[in-house]
Amino acid sequence: MTEATTPKHEAARILVEAMPYIRRYYGRTLVVKYGGNAMVDPQLQAAFAQDVVLLKLVGMNPIVVHGGGPQIDQALDRLGKKGTFIQGMRVTDKETMDVVEWVLGGEVQQDIVGLINHAGGKAVGLTGRDGGLIRARKLLMKDMKDPSITHDVGQVGEIEKIDPSVVKALQDDQFIPVISPIGFGDDNESYNINADLVAGKLAEVLKAEKLVLLTNTPGVLDKNGNLLTGLTSKRIDELFEDGTISGGMLPKISSALEAAKSGVNSVHIIDGRVPHALLLEILTDSGVGTMIRSH
Repeated sequence: MTEATTPKHEAARILVEAMPYIRRYYGRTLVVKYGGNAMVDPQLQAAFAQDVVLLKLVGMNPIVVHGGGPQIDQALDRLGKKGTFIQGMRVTDKETMDVVEWVLGGEVQQDIVGLINHAGGKAVGLTGRDGGLIRARKLLMKDMKDPSITHDVGQVGEIEKIDPSVVKALQDDQFIPVISPIGFGDDNESYNINADLVAGKLAEVLKAEKLVLLTNTPGVLDKNGNLLTGLTSKRIDELFEDGTISGGMLPKISSALEAAKSGVNSVHIIDGRVPHALLLEILTDSGVGTMIRSH
C-alpha cells in the first residue's frame, strides 16, 4: 500500500468529498422514509441511526417517517388474526387499527427513537395526532378493473391536511422527529396511512430539499434489471405506461413524483440493504439509488 492510499488518506478524501454537500444542504430539511430490511436488520438499524445523527450534527434537518408492515403482521399473528388485503391495501377493521396504533405508534416508533438517541441524537416520536399533524379522511378505494366499484378497506386513510408546526418546533430545538403514519379524522377516528404518502406529503408541505425513500431494491430498475440512476417526470410516465413500474413500486414512485412536482428539489429511492445508504446518497458523488427530478 502506497503512502497515497493509506486508510487515513482515504478517510480524509471521503471527508473532503462530503464538504460541498454539507455546505449545500446546511439548514435544509430532509424527509426520510424508513422501511424494509433497514428496519429489521440490527446492523442496518444501527447504521441508519448513525446516519441520521450525523446529518443533524452537520447542520441538516432530518425527519424520519417509518413504516412497519412486517411488525404489524407479526402482532396480528400473535393474536391469531389473519391480515386481509384488497389490491395490495391492508383491510383495517377496528381491531386491526388498535394493533396498528400499538405497533407503529408504540413499539416500532420507540425502537427507532431509542436507536437514534443511543447513537447520540435527540429523537422525539410523533403520530399524526400530536399537534394535529396529520388530518385524514377515509380512503374510498376504486376497483382497478371497474372504477365504478369502490372497496371498503376500513380505517385506511388518505391525507386531508398536514399541519407541520409541531415538526418545525422540534427541529428548531435540535430534535429529530420520528413520525408514525397514523392520521385522525373529523370524528376523532384513527386512520392507517401509507408511509410513503405521508413522507411525500410532509416533504411537500415543508418544502424539503430532499425526500429519501429506503427500499429493498437498488432503486428503480428497467425491464432488464438495470438501475436507472436519474429519472424525470416524463420518463416516469413512460415507465408507468409500458409496465416497467408496477406492484409495490407504484405508490412509492407516485408519491416521489408528486413531491418532485410540488417543490421538493430531488427525490431519492435508495437501497436500504446497503449499510450507511443515507450518507452515501447525500454526502458522496457516487450515490446508491435512483434520483427523481421534476423536469
